[in-house]
Amino acid sequence: MSFDTRAGTRGGKVPAGRFARMFNKLAERRLRRKGGSFMGFRALVLTTTGARTGAERTTPVGYIPDEDGSWLIVASANGAASNPGWYYNIGAHPDKVRAVIDGRTVAVAPEQLRGAEREAAWKRITAAVPRFAQYQQKTDRELPIIRLTPK
Repeated sequence: MSFDTRAGTRGGKVPAGRFARMFNKLAERRLRRKGGSFMGFRALVLTTTGARTGAERTTPVGYIPDEDGSWLIVASANGAASNPGWYYNIGAHPDKVRAVIDGRTVAVAPEQLRGAEREAAWKRITAAVPRFAQYQQKTDRELPIIRLTPK
């Protein structure tokens, strides 16, 4: 499995700074306690291990349930030119990925979708959450789709 989607040359701004960190922590606490959705997305808390630091990182991420009981997440970063940090963390340490969903922590096996499988998933994702199509329009990189399958 390879997580090798290249960064683009144009894209939206990635929310950063103290406000973004505070917002993410607030979202994470709410999702751990209650699960469910946040800002119009069904959301989970993704836990990865830093690609360079080896430190544990948590990030609230929107998801779409897949047909087989797994979850699809999109490395959109608000349509930024670069992939989000958690994408590279998954690629560096795929065996250490967990998700907190609906109040329970689950070890997951991540897989980046490609080709026809990615296209079919993209259609389901954009039908469920049209905002992802807007993110794709902001950037010239292909937004990676990751399937998280419970171990």
